[in-house]
Amino acid sequence: MSHPLFTEWAAPIGTPELRAMYSDLLVSRRIDAEATALQRQGELGLWAPMLGQEAAQVGSARALRGDDFVFSSYREHAVAYCRGVDPTQMLRFWRGSTHSGWNPLEFRMTTPAIIVGAQGLHATGYAMGINLDGSDSATIAYFGDGATSQGDISEAFGFAASFEAPVVFFCQNNQWAISEPVRLQSRQSIADRGRGFGIHSLRVDGNDVLAVYAVTKYALQRAREGSGPTLIEAVTYRMGPHTTSDDPTRYRSAAEDDEWKAKDPVDRVRRLLEREDAIDDTLLAEAGAEADRVAAALRKGCLGTVEPLPLTLFDDIYAEPHTLIDEERQRFAHYLDGFTENAS
Repeated sequence: MSHPLFTEWAAPIGTPELRAMYSDLLVSRRIDAEATALQRQGELGLWAPMLGQEAAQVGSARALRGDDFVFSSYREHAVAYCRGVDPTQMLRFWRGSTHSGWNPLEFRMTTPAIIVGAQGLHATGYAMGINLDGSDSATIAYFGDGATSQGDISEAFGFAASFEAPVVFFCQNNQWAISEPVRLQSRQSIADRGRGFGIHSLRVDGNDVLAVYAVTKYALQRAREGSGPTLIEAVTYRMGPHTTSDDPTRYRSAAEDDEWKAKDPVDRVRRLLEREDAIDDTLLAEAGAEADRVAAALRKGCLGTVEPLPLTLFDDIYAEPHTLIDEERQRFAHYLDGFTENAS
């Protein structure tokens, strides 16, 4: 279906690009499944599954330029994959093997933000800095529908609107903020919240990878040309639990799950490729092989992780030596020595 405004923004996506997106979706889903399995086997402390949200993430991530900066929540595994992050690095955070997981400057993407909504402020501040630098890059802040009930997001909206910051607020409305349905959080659409701050706001089918790509590309261009922030509400669904410590069967029905499974974003792209006679055994074999390769490397990297020594907890806190950190390191070392003395 064509759209008078957004169809042109999806024009760069021809058959080769759509086939590549299909591969991205399959590999991202496999990363998620493998990480979930590793958590169930006791190799990760926790994992936040993204099953069902792949199109929202892949479509938006592929719309970004290399110099744009991504500010993520804790569920953007497909975005990280599209930005070139080694999946093993994604897991180190959840295994407790690192403070963060990867170098944000290398991939132009922050590591998972556990404080709900905080990344909205970070993205806005960075975007205001972009304006001061006179650059034409942009930032994008990912968050869920639940985060829109946090004060940090409202504050970010206010600053971004007032200072016309080149930021795209990307809300993945997956219908559930843990056990609370979105209808309980907001009587109006999430997009309406942005309009209340004077932010250009849009709703998009978050399970349509091409629609997400087009809308994100459009929003990024608005940011680059000085038209200020945009809020995108990508309407999607979290097929799995909020995290691996959650049991979604306690608060939502199987009928609701079945309704959304019929809108599976990966299946939709496959059906489109079939309709365009653009899917073949070669694509399926190559995408499947890549998913297998990534999953095997992810598992090997996770199990082969060298756990850090306790005192490395104080490394990489400040760029320069700091007396407070030195004091805390000494006190913690003394505490650890107490265990050695007791053991002897």
